[in-house]
Order: sequence, then C-alpha cells, then structure tokens
Amino acid sequence: MKTTRISETLQKVLNEQITLEAFSAQMYLMLACWADKNQLDGIKNFMMKHSHEERIHMAKIIEYVHERGGTVKIDAIPKPDPEPSNVLECFKAVLKQEIENTEAIYKIVKMSMVEEDWATWNFLEWLVAEQREEEKLALDLLDKAELAGGAKMSDVAKFELNKTIGTIGQDFPTADQINPLS
Repeated sequence: MKTTRISETLQKVLNEQITLEAFSAQMYLMLACWADKNQLDGIKNFMMKHSHEERIHMAKIIEYVHERGGTVKIDAIPKPDPEPSNVLECFKAVLKQEIENTEAIYKIVKMSMVEEDWATWNFLEWLVAEQREEEKLALDLLDKAELAGGAKMSDVAKFELNKTIGTIGQDFPTADQINPLS
C-alpha cells in the first residue's frame, strides 16, 4: 500500500518553501533589530510579529508534508541582506521578500495543478490568500514611508510613521488554527 500521498517533486518544492519561510522569518528579525537600534519601537514590534507569522507558515507547511506521508528536510538558510540604511529601504526589502514568497508559492500551486494533486492545491489556498494580504500590507507600508518623505524623511515624519506602524494589529493564530486538520 502506498503511504506517501505527495510526489517527490512537490515534496522538494514544499521543502524549499519551508526554507524560504525560515529565511523570511530571519529577514524580519534582522529588520526588527535594525529598527530597535534606530529607536523605532513600532517598526521593531511589527517586524518581530511578522517574523513569528513566517514561522507559523513554515510550521504549517511542515505539518502538511508530514500529513501526506512525505519527508521534511530542513536546509540551512542564507544570511539576510545587509541592514537597510533608512525606513524606505526597510519597507522595500519587505515588499521584495513578499513578492519572492508569492512567486515561489505560485510555482507550487501550478505544479500541484499539473500533477493533479488536489489535496496540495487545496492546502495552498490559504497561503495564496495570505500572500495577497502580505503584498497589500507591504505596498501600504511602502506607500506610507514614501508619503512620509522617503529616504530623506524628517525625524518628525519618522516618529509619526513609527507610531502609526506600531498600531497595526497583527494577531496570529497557531499553525493548527490556520487550516485545522479535522
């Protein structure tokens, strides 16, 4: 009896996505540390919470691969890019990472459709919706940073932007609450 219900190729790309989610979490941690060093506590808290969310995504993908009888292989993650030199660069990095994540997820969705693996396709629906929200949020934050003066924003504008970003609500459920296994 076949107990593995996911192809080797889909396992491979899902494992790559696990690594990408781990990298994203590290990138957000690096940005949180940068914000803390620059007395931007609102941005720091936002980035810390976002790092946690990326780890939730990673955990959920791990759970799914195991559920389908697959094997998870944890790879080393690359070091994040150097710290940004200003708030605008910070949010450009966020948008760039979210777009990279989205493109990787779309690749997996397409593969699941080609393989007619409807369970994987269905599992990925939540992640596609999540990435749509992530990109919208990243674009909104980048717009706010540009409106505040971009790379040359004044200290007053930076203070107000930091305060605004600090009020953005981010409640993250546990991995099982995102797509519970019934």
